[in-house]
Amino acid sequence: MRDTRESRLLLVLLIAIAFALITVDIRGGEESPVDGARQAAATVFGPVENGVAAAVDPVGNAIGAVRDSGNRHDRISTLEQENAALKAKLGSDDRTNSRVRQLDAMLKNAGAGQYGIKGAEVIAIGAAQGFSWTVTIDAGANDGIRRDMTVLNGEGLVGRVTTVGPDTATVLLANDPDFTVGTRMEKTDELGFATGQGSRPLSVQFLNGKAKVKAGDRLVTFGSSKDKPFVPGVPVGEVVRVDPSGGALTRTVYVKPYVGFTKLDIVGVVVQAPREDPRDMVLPKQPVKKKPKPTPTVTVTVQPNGDLVDGSGKVVGNINEQPGGDAAGDAAGDQQGNAQPDNAANDQE
Repeated sequence: MRDTRESRLLLVLLIAIAFALITVDIRGGEESPVDGARQAAATVFGPVENGVAAAVDPVGNAIGAVRDSGNRHDRISTLEQENAALKAKLGSDDRTNSRVRQLDAMLKNAGAGQYGIKGAEVIAIGAAQGFSWTVTIDAGANDGIRRDMTVLNGEGLVGRVTTVGPDTATVLLANDPDFTVGTRMEKTDELGFATGQGSRPLSVQFLNGKAKVKAGDRLVTFGSSKDKPFVPGVPVGEVVRVDPSGGALTRTVYVKPYVGFTKLDIVGVVVQAPREDPRDMVLPKQPVKKKPKPTPTVTVTVQPNGDLVDGSGKVVGNINEQPGGDAAGDAAGDQQGNAQPDNAANDQE
């Protein structure tokens, strides 16, 4: 429709009529004269409105879902980040607790043996040194580390320092085949030499071929001249097998080391030897063996009537009572058995 004077007048007239109808409808309330017309319009246009709403609602819902999906994604992302941080914190706490326990055990050993130690962390295994069992620690010459120093941890003997750099050092582990250390057995003081065998127990040759050794006996380091490369008293391990002596001048036993060489983390390098040999002071305390409880004994007296009476006078049984029958049945059986030889004799006659 073109914008003419007539069209404008018609628009103004329609607006005026609409306002007039609205005024009449409001004033009329429930008895409004246009109520019938409104109901008729609702009857005609209601289904159309419902159809349009049914068609439009999924679109609106989809738009709302798209709008809310961003918020949900943000919440999920936030929760995932919080979970990852929590897992990292828990893992960090577990590792921290483990290292605290290792450090505490090492310091206790150092205190018991009066060793002056320099703490270090294992930062690499010895792939660069061929097939030897070695590790690299994060302490070197700048930390006072020198060649041929004893290395230990909270469990016992780890090895000895072989190569030293400014900030790192290489440690030859006690289970390396090229590793040998003098040992002394707890209590008996039998001396020997322990040699590494890789993942197998250490092989220890005692100088005394008749040394009395058994499984469970414990060994410590004997110590070296001027305490290099080994200080005395460091726990080595426990005997797990003893070879027969066979009259040889030496005797070989096999020792399970205290140290787990495949899971080293915190170690200590002995930079100051003890003033006196700590001997067995660093060894862990032996577990107390519980004595077996004695089995109570009961004295039973046989009465003339066959009753079994214990020490308190209580009847606990009768010698005439046997499983599977009673005394009268047994007596009858005996009489029948005694009659069989007579019948046999009659048959022979």
